[in-house]
Amino acid sequence: MSDLSSVLDDLHRESEELDLLVGGLDEEGWRLATPAPGWTVAHQIAHLAWTDRSALLAVTDAEAFAKEVEKAIASPGGFVDEGAEEGAARPPAALLAGWRSGRGALEDSLRAAPAGTRFPWYGPPMSVASVATGRLMETWAHGQDVADALGVTRTPTDRLRHVVRIGVRARDFAFGVRGLTPPEGEFRVELVSATGELWTYGPEDAPQRVTGPALDFCLLVTQRVHRADLAVRAQGPDADRWLDIAQAFAGPPGDGRQPKEARSAEPLPQEPGEPRPAAPTPEDRCRKEEPGE
Repeated sequence: MSDLSSVLDDLHRESEELDLLVGGLDEEGWRLATPAPGWTVAHQIAHLAWTDRSALLAVTDAEAFAKEVEKAIASPGGFVDEGAEEGAARPPAALLAGWRSGRGALEDSLRAAPAGTRFPWYGPPMSVASVATGRLMETWAHGQDVADALGVTRTPTDRLRHVVRIGVRARDFAFGVRGLTPPEGEFRVELVSATGELWTYGPEDAPQRVTGPALDFCLLVTQRVHRADLAVRAQGPDADRWLDIAQAFAGPPGDGRQPKEARSAEPLPQEPGEPRPAAPTPEDRCRKEEPGE
């Protein structure tokens, strides 16, 4: 259980880091728009709180969670977004308190789970490690949206290794979800951590190669920054194609973000009160367990 404890410790620290960003915000800060179209800072935290509650229900009450799955099947395009909208409408203090208590309860339940336990989810059953790494990945990704909204540059940590691992292992899924046949050949991924450590995946002599900073790879696979604005490089046609479609989250293909050059060329809204765009498809919709967990 030592490895699992380490993952849960990292999840705790990732959540605390995001908490420091939002804990002192006034009401205006909670209403700041984030890079995700239609989502404010409040929507980002509300989504995390909603997903934590769903995961907690899966861990503690499988029968009740099965009813939530039925709701998801009945409204596959809106059940997650509705949760974010509902949470974002709460007073900031109540939203923050709910997120804190929910993530704490989930962490406690995961730490207490017997080794080998698997929990129901919107996709295949998930191990304790899958739940923890999935929550860390999503907390980091939505935390990036919050940091961008606040104009804060976060210091990357070795916790990114968890995000990298999900992104690498989701390679075939990224092809399949777009109706493409996954490449048969092996890939080599070489990423440099913030501390200068080299993280490697796949055989050293693989012809398809991806290299670059670990942070940039994480921003790419969580679709927080466009490939054109990152220092991740591909060698080989299959690797190049992967970087165009990479995603670490399950569900339909994400729209991703526009390149900075394209964003700077966009016209400004004519009226400040124009209708807000529809909320994006969040990551946890029908999340599939990473292979081997």
